[in-house]
Amino acid sequence: MQILQQFFNKDKNASAKSFKKGIHNVLGIKPDNIHVYTAALSHRSVKELPEENNERLEYLGDAILSAIVADYLFKRYPYKGEGFLTEMRSKMVNRQQLNDIAVKMGIKKIALFNKLDSALKNSNIFGNTLEAIVGAVYLDKGYRKTQTWVLKQIIIPHMFVDDLELIDINLKNKLIGWASKNNHSLTFDLNEEKLEGSRRVFIINTVLDGEILSQGKGFNKKDASQAAAISAIEKLGL
Repeated sequence: MQILQQFFNKDKNASAKSFKKGIHNVLGIKPDNIHVYTAALSHRSVKELPEENNERLEYLGDAILSAIVADYLFKRYPYKGEGFLTEMRSKMVNRQQLNDIAVKMGIKKIALFNKLDSALKNSNIFGNTLEAIVGAVYLDKGYRKTQTWVLKQIIIPHMFVDDLELIDINLKNKLIGWASKNNHSLTFDLNEEKLEGSRRVFIINTVLDGEILSQGKGFNKKDASQAAAISAIEKLGL
């Protein structure tokens, strides 16, 4: 019995060592508290309890990442106004941007989610996981080390700020301008507001001339409207 227990302990230790190595290889960080990273990488499709999945850490990481990006932009652009800084921050931390960065970093390889659910593979859960990881790093290492890690692993290699300056992120206004110019009726209507896990989700319809053209989803009405506008612009070929 003792030999069997030693075998299981050895196997468990090897698994934990392999997991730590995977985190270090993908994230470039050596975890001290492995449990917080396990939670950060666990989608609620595999772990339902709030203390075991990454939704709470995603909430925390979203705030920490936003603060780090705000500080970075404030120092990079000492003469720019609040409107410019706010728009740049939105460009840098929007859902699609973070999801693309997460996939490039290799987070998809170490994320724990229901791989049988094909919808999850093409969703934004990896960007959400990246935010949860920021929260985990903050709890494990503290704010200063998290700030250094975010700059080194996320902002500098993946957020090309000079290019982002040239992108018109407010596609909702672009669509409204197009509709006005071409005498179309355009509205963004709230279709549904619901809870997913512990977070409130909004679903917005783009309604063109009385017909639903597209739909967007986000954790606030602004993000949902932008998502709906992006989908509408793609459908209209604008």
